[in-house]
Amino acid sequence: MTAAFETIPTAGNAVPEHGAEIYVPLNRLKKSEKNARKTPHRSEDIETLAATIHAKGILQPPVVEPELDEQGHPTGNFLVTIGEGRRLAQLLRAKRKQIKKTEPIRCLIDTANDAYEISLDENVTRFAMHPADQFEAFRRLVEERGFGVEEVAARFNVTASVVRRRMRLGAASPKLMDAYRAEALTLDQLMAFAVSEDHARQEQVFADLSYNRSPAFIRKMMTEHEVEASDRRARYVGVEAYETAGGRVRRDLFSEDGQGWFEDAPLLDRLVLDKLGAEAEAVREAEGWMWAEARLDFPYDHGCRRVYPRAEEPDAETQARLDALAEEYDAIVAACGDDNLSEEQDARLEVLDAELAAARPERYDPEAVARGGLFVFLAHEGVRIERGFIRPEDEAQPETEPDAGGVVDGDGQRGAETPDAADRAETRKTISERLVADLTAHRTAALRDALAGQPHVAFLAALHALTLQAFYRGGETCLDLRVSSLALEGHAEGLAETAAGRSLEARHALWAGQLPDLPEALLASLQALPEEGRLALFAHVVSLGINAVQRVGTSRRVMAHADTLAELVDLDLGRYWTVTTGSYLGRVTKALIAEAVAEGVSPEMADRLSGLDKASMAAEAETLLSGTGWLPPLLRRSGAAPE
Repeated sequence: MTAAFETIPTAGNAVPEHGAEIYVPLNRLKKSEKNARKTPHRSEDIETLAATIHAKGILQPPVVEPELDEQGHPTGNFLVTIGEGRRLAQLLRAKRKQIKKTEPIRCLIDTANDAYEISLDENVTRFAMHPADQFEAFRRLVEERGFGVEEVAARFNVTASVVRRRMRLGAASPKLMDAYRAEALTLDQLMAFAVSEDHARQEQVFADLSYNRSPAFIRKMMTEHEVEASDRRARYVGVEAYETAGGRVRRDLFSEDGQGWFEDAPLLDRLVLDKLGAEAEAVREAEGWMWAEARLDFPYDHGCRRVYPRAEEPDAETQARLDALAEEYDAIVAACGDDNLSEEQDARLEVLDAELAAARPERYDPEAVARGGLFVFLAHEGVRIERGFIRPEDEAQPETEPDAGGVVDGDGQRGAETPDAADRAETRKTISERLVADLTAHRTAALRDALAGQPHVAFLAALHALTLQAFYRGGETCLDLRVSSLALEGHAEGLAETAAGRSLEARHALWAGQLPDLPEALLASLQALPEEGRLALFAHVVSLGINAVQRVGTSRRVMAHADTLAELVDLDLGRYWTVTTGSYLGRVTKALIAEAVAEGVSPEMADRLSGLDKASMAAEAETLLSGTGWLPPLLRRSGAAPE
């Protein structure tokens, strides 16, 4: 035997016996052409083997056969039939100076079997450990053997985060692990359960699962009493302030973006309100409002009358400057014609807009500020402040109360009772209620007939009734006409920050700033409006009554009428709504995501996305559909609503 064999002494060039275990210098081991694996090993696989060998040595010796020259004599080298990956891992270790190039490697001689066949058998006939066993084994290494996470990661050439994930999965409820082994749970589902280490909660959610067994739904159920780190409240307070206050954040080890949950929702809400309260008080002191209230959301049921700021009337000098700015603005737009604005023109128009707004600032009535207040709340884009709310108990009261001998006029002042009013009051005292109703019914019928013959007055009466409802509290009219305005924010979160929501609010505020403070003065104010203004106001107050929200039990005729209105106004929903992960793609099935991409891009692109998980598929679809104008069927003017 040559010097290459350290444990089995031999004479001459004799070939070791079949089944012998020998030590061969690393530089004497060569790749065998009879190895059935032709695809090169991945570099990361060799890295992993090198790490495990460095920690534990070679657990399974490579199988080799002697290399023979053309005359059939041993050359002193050995061909690796089984274990090429281990040879490459040792060469990598030698390159890194962890071992010598002549490091003796324990090998097993096989000269009886066909080298190609045993190489194929080695790669085909192998059975991997079930992942559940692997997860539990990683946990035992740390908890029972005392290894640190970093040490385990180094010994198996994985990252520390991988070790932590496997440990978390290995710590899942035994019932869930049994279900995973029995293929009643997928790995993604098990990962969703593992966001919490509470076995009782895991088992409860598992028992409650029905048809919806998606990982996203399981994760939502596991964290239903917690607040996601992406929530507006969590972003507003911040992790550091929350943890300083004693709160705990649970991280999702299986999320690539570091998703987590704030476990103490009441604490988080208190921190939000404390921070909002400080901002509200600062605004109140700076602007002089009577009160300021911090809320998590805008209180649509506040019960207050709202007042709006009014633009100050400019003096002669300011008006002249406004006219000059407006002329320049109109000249730029006229010169552009049908062409697009240049960058210089666009920039100049922005400057002119700012100067026009600054030259005529809007201010609240000082009396309203002294009686009113504001709400500070947390919207999706951040902190929002809504001003100009007057509580019923803070409303201005008339200096004197009306009595039997007088009436209160539109300014809240006591005045002489009109002869007609006095006569009606006296007459009513002497006749029965039934006769009063009889006579006034005749009066009502006559008034209806007369009003029907005067369309302009009828329009004014309807506008007056609807405007009273939209802008005032306590205003009354004899016209029994009602428009109820559904609060849409309860059906679509964040709607107030959309293009449609902002436009509606701006239009409402603009009209509120032009209407009189007292409802008694409204009719005269509407009479003074030009016809174009009346029509615009009428369109606004009528639009507030539209309710095309589809729910269970909604009449098909109602939805058909909404479709007809959409046609009449030439509704282009692409101006108001854009398909995103949050608005649609992340809230529907993968099949509907594929359908959207097929319609908006191409069926081929939809097929390419089909192999992705839902989150990745939604993100890719959002990029592909951007700018295409694609709309889901419910938002298409010609599309019928699904059952």
